[in-house]
Amino acid sequence: MDLIENIKTRRSIRTYTKQNIEKSQILLLLESAMYAPSAHNEQPWQFIVVDDTSILEKISWFHQWITMAKEAPVGILVCWDLNKDVAGGFWIQDCAAATQNILLTAHNLWLGTVWTGIYPQKDIIEKFSSFFKLPEHIVPFAFIPLGYPAGEWRAGNRFKEEKIHWNSR
Repeated sequence: MDLIENIKTRRSIRTYTKQNIEKSQILLLLESAMYAPSAHNEQPWQFIVVDDTSILEKISWFHQWITMAKEAPVGILVCWDLNKDVAGGFWIQDCAAATQNILLTAHNLWLGTVWTGIYPQKDIIEKFSSFFKLPEHIVPFAFIPLGYPAGEWRAGNRFKEEKIHWNSR
């Protein structure tokens, strides 16, 4: 699929088949994430791959928007390394770009994903940090359930020309 089609047709997928995902595919997703732009090329991200179904079941109860994790064969926890914050707070954009690269690469591989936000919800950050026994300098940013879509999904038209302004509002 070409790049523009990939961007236009990617959707959040919340139901998955039980089909396993190859380790090579997961590594490709993470490689794509690591090619995301980052301020001062800090690359402040860390990733935890979760393929243990009992862990996915447990974290599915952390908040209402992550319940689909128990259905996914794999999840990726995107984290921020505080020790890499030399640029002064641009880690949010950096981790968001890495997350988006995972989503687009997964879609290109015909895998379904959904971006479930963790940061800046303090209670959710604490749940993930505690559960994964993260050191204080590693902060959970997002969790991405990942699997082969269980059903069909359709791309809608999201282009709204009225949201475009030239040279002023």
